[in-house]
Amino acid sequence: MRNALATHEDILNGVIQGRRISAPEALVLLDSAELPDLAMAATVARDRHNDPRRVSYVIDRNVNYTDVCNVYCTFCAFYHKPGDPRGYVLTKEQLKQKAEETRALGGTGFLLQGGVNPDLPWDYYLDLVRHLRHDLGIWVHGFSPVEIQMMAKLSGQTLRQTIADLREAGLGSIPGGGAEILVDRIRKKIAPLKGGREKWLEVMEAAHEEGVKTTGTMMFGITETLAERIEHLEALRSQQDRALARGNGGGYTAFAAWPFQSGHTPWEGKVPKPTDVEYLRTIAVARIYLDNFAHIQSSWVTMGRKTGQLALHYGCDDMGSLMLEENVVSAAGTCYSVNRDEMTRMITAAGYEPWQRDNIYGEVPA
Repeated sequence: MRNALATHEDILNGVIQGRRISAPEALVLLDSAELPDLAMAATVARDRHNDPRRVSYVIDRNVNYTDVCNVYCTFCAFYHKPGDPRGYVLTKEQLKQKAEETRALGGTGFLLQGGVNPDLPWDYYLDLVRHLRHDLGIWVHGFSPVEIQMMAKLSGQTLRQTIADLREAGLGSIPGGGAEILVDRIRKKIAPLKGGREKWLEVMEAAHEEGVKTTGTMMFGITETLAERIEHLEALRSQQDRALARGNGGGYTAFAAWPFQSGHTPWEGKVPKPTDVEYLRTIAVARIYLDNFAHIQSSWVTMGRKTGQLALHYGCDDMGSLMLEENVVSAAGTCYSVNRDEMTRMITAAGYEPWQRDNIYGEVPA
């Protein structure tokens, strides 16, 4: 295997020269490279795709239209079981209020996700998307792959046709929620009802075939090995290669990674919380390895402002969302939020020029 025994110094020199690294080489970096060396190489990789002077952010709102779910992921502190009187489904009036608040703050879209709610019919989702996009003027960055798998069953259609119908109704792009670690050993342990890695990947493949843009994610620190993290990244990189070869507009716009938040879950106290250093190491290697991804997001929402700023020097070119609303991570006990002025100050203080983007990285006029 090429360069299987190369030192991390040799591998990083290759990265700086523009060479694509292999999975074994990425594992060497993740396991043993020095942080300053990773930061330098990740920054070089970042700047191949982006203006070195600028960092983007988006003003959108994480809207969970329902918290009723029958998948019962062991790492989730947010959902309620079907039939639980505490469960909810947002009304159109509630959605309208959230949309008006979002637009008033300069926001452009909703990151729309919910539980896998068995009580909602297929027409509900089409009507929901139409209402948000056409009645309220909100970009819909919506539905995780497990939700779309459910919708395909409800509609009796293929994944591609289901996504095509959602797009015709007004769906703009698809978030990467529910990826966790794309390794079946881990998925069977933490979310056995969600399906294996292929279930998640086939939704993204269908979306890319339909010309729909999506995001890639990874939640790490839930008993996976370092090699399994690289296996996850390899699945995304290979899929992005295929998407870019099609040239139809579909593919991953960005990648985001964050550590598992175990609070209020059965995992609390059973797994060590990933450190800031581990996060920076992981995100830097992701930037280097995912050489066909244009953007890498900093996860300040889970890591806090200071580490979020540091991530900009470890390959990230995007600070993600202001998080006008966030329910899932906060349910696990991690609650970071900022307003627009604070976001631009964070980026400026880190040494960059802030610019506002939309959910597919178009620039929003000042």
